[in-house]
Amino acid sequence: MPDPTAPGARPTLEAVAAHAGVSRATVSRVVNGGAGVRRPLADKVRRAVEELGYVPNHAARSLVTRRNGAVAVIIAEPEFRIFSDPFFEQQVRGISRELTAHDSQLVLLWVEGPGDHDRIGRYLSGGHVDGALAFSVHNDDGLPAVIRRTQVPAVFGGRPGWAGLAADRAVPYVDCDNRGGARLAVRHLLGLGRERIAHIAGPRDQTSALDRGDGYRDVLLDADPGLIAQGDFTAASGARAMAELLQRRPDLDAVFAANDLMASGALEALRERGLRVPEDVALVGFDDVVSVAEATDPPLTTVRQDIEGMGRLMVRLLARVLNQGEPEPGADTPGSVIMPVELVRRASA
Repeated sequence: MPDPTAPGARPTLEAVAAHAGVSRATVSRVVNGGAGVRRPLADKVRRAVEELGYVPNHAARSLVTRRNGAVAVIIAEPEFRIFSDPFFEQQVRGISRELTAHDSQLVLLWVEGPGDHDRIGRYLSGGHVDGALAFSVHNDDGLPAVIRRTQVPAVFGGRPGWAGLAADRAVPYVDCDNRGGARLAVRHLLGLGRERIAHIAGPRDQTSALDRGDGYRDVLLDADPGLIAQGDFTAASGARAMAELLQRRPDLDAVFAANDLMASGALEALRERGLRVPEDVALVGFDDVVSVAEATDPPLTTVRQDIEGMGRLMVRLLARVLNQGEPEPGADTPGSVIMPVELVRRASA
């Protein structure tokens, strides 16, 4: 039988045990996260693992821990949106960094439409991942129900608003204070003396956009419907909405756009019509995606949410769910988080 401690041999549990002077069972418990090992012994095992370069066998480890060391990250948007909107880049970066800290692998999945639901459901049901993180889910999307049927623990990015699950307090999620942030933006514009404040709204089927619209109306209780135009969170839609607003209300003197990309499109539309920002029209966005907000001319005043931090929190919340088990239906949400926002003042307002 080969000597597991011989030079050049692939390190094994036996080799680590011999190097640390402990039993194989002790090494197995430490490597696989088990309890019942005194700290001095556990430290000896970890030093031996590092010194020998031992890499646990994933298949064997999963049998012990019942974990795969992988998490599905599901973005409910078509591919072109994922790669054209830097918001997604920042959120995935936060998720990836936190998963790395938890020694887990990111598996990225995106959803072009309902036709992808069966594929997503089969993958999640196949035992490939420990849990799922899903964001940018639309209110009419059947994806949350698909995820729930697989019984894979999941955390969502964004306040739930989906049919059948919106009232379920057991759906853990991470979001920012969208409504409060919109109020900050509009009050800032009022404080500048602006009187005819327009709103470029985001998609009607996403709670973040609905909450930002509600925040706008919280401050402007008698807002003129003619000062509200619809966008879809893309720069092109912001430009179209701005052109529509100027046609309806050429006397407007301020705009609150529901995200930075739409604000950047609105800025281009204003410039094309010879209007100066902020002298003629003050402009505020939402998100503080730096690659957008600081690249416009002038740079955007915007409501900042910690996008990367939200991704990290989604992973931490999923770790809690995995460690504690999912609550019974109707139980309090296990640590859902609404993160604060702040107004970042730049030159556009």
